Amino acid sequence: MIILYTFISEEKHQSLLDRYLPVFSDDMKRDILRYRRWQDAQLSLLGKLLLRHGLRTFYNIPEVEIGILPNKKPYLKGHNLHFNISHSTDLVACVIAEYPLGIDVEYNDPKVSYRDFIFQMTPNEMQEIQDGMDKMKGFFTYWTRKEAAIKAHGSGMILPLDSFEVTNGECVIEDEKFFIKEIFIHKDYHSYMASSDPKIKNVVPLFKHFEGDIL
Repeated sequence: MIILYTFISEEKHQSLLDRYLPVFSDDMKRDILRYRRWQDAQLSLLGKLLLRHGLRTFYNIPEVEIGILPNKKPYLKGHNLHFNISHSTDLVACVIAEYPLGIDVEYNDPKVSYRDFIFQMTPNEMQEIQDGMDKMKGFFTYWTRKEAAIKAHGSGMILPLDSFEVTNGECVIEDEKFFIKEIFIHKDYHSYMASSDPKIKNVVPLFKHFEGDIL
């Protein structure tokens, strides 16, 4: 398993587009350029670049076609590998592994109030957050690990956050069990992975941080 990550930069935005857009298909170019905000366009671009670089460098896969499952989750056609991409504020991360999984990163935003999300929590989760020493850390832990599990399941925004609970790093979504693991990418972000494969509990990912060129 490898986790590749980088941070967006407004100063480099146009040079990134000029250099890297040509490597993608017309469909992917349109997907990147459909965003009005430069931040969203660059996050989309960098996520795709991280995946492309990870497959080429660590799995010897120079070209790959990405398909879309009925639940809208993307997958790699013709390869027994899985990936997932997440971004928040300035960070974008891509994980590649030999089994299905999801990753979620969330910026530790001090302006967020956990009380605004009470309706998305179960009573047990709300009580756990309120009883904690650091309520905001408790909230972001709750949020990020659940998003990772939902992405591993592949149900997207269709599945309400309060429809399942995470206990001792595990949860059940629609009769399928998922295992959740905390990872560290950056001190300002909360990061979790999830998978239906229990191997994720003991895996030690290889981390690759890009500050300059990706390809």
